[in-house]
Amino acid sequence: MNISGATDAIHDVAESTFASLVLAGSGPIVVEFMSYGCSHCRTLEPVIEHVAEELTSRETFFRVNVGMEGELADRYGVTGTPTLVMFRDAREVGRVVGPRPDASSLTLALTQPFER
Repeated sequence: MNISGATDAIHDVAESTFASLVLAGSGPIVVEFMSYGCSHCRTLEPVIEHVAEELTSRETFFRVNVGMEGELADRYGVTGTPTLVMFRDAREVGRVVGPRPDASSLTLALTQPFER
């Protein structure tokens, strides 16, 4: 469930499921590290939902609530929200901190690391 309460294309992931869903996952994976108290996260949420729906056939999207999963955020060096981390084959291939909340720049930021 997203910040506004609607169902979405971004799946929640926690410490207990991160390894099996993200690190052992196949294909391009985007992880949104966010906080429900973060105003920038709330602003970005409808845009990332839209982009995730558009890219769902190419990329898998997950969300980490840093308020509940602080150790996981620390492990990946997340110091601010929102932070989007792109993974492929269990390795980080890209990162965007506080992306601009417009669909075109977000789509570019989320797809470019996988084109390398």
